Amino acid sequence: MMVIVMAKVSVKPENKAELLEMAKGVIAETQKEEGCVSYILLDNTYDPGGCLFVEEWTSKEALLKHAASAHIAEWRKKSAALLSAKTVLKLYEGDEFKF
Repeated sequence: MMVIVMAKVSVKPENKAELLEMAKGVIAETQKEEGCVSYILLDNTYDPGGCLFVEEWTSKEALLKHAASAHIAEWRKKSAALLSAKTVLKLYEGDEFKF
């Protein structure tokens, strides 16, 4: 079973470049975490204030440990002033299969 997270980040358009740059550190730290399969931030070029974290985790436990980590707490604190709305998370569970 795999856990997929889609986290829609709404940033003030004038702060988007700063947020994307700031995200590099939290992405690098998260990718080192046990249970992290993939963790990326996509820039929605069609939405001046839109970004999307796409995450793959081996389990809910790994995701919950990530959510409680110091670098995520720091990210939330630092990025709050750059955002225009609360981040919206969608969580999916599924199995991996190959065609």
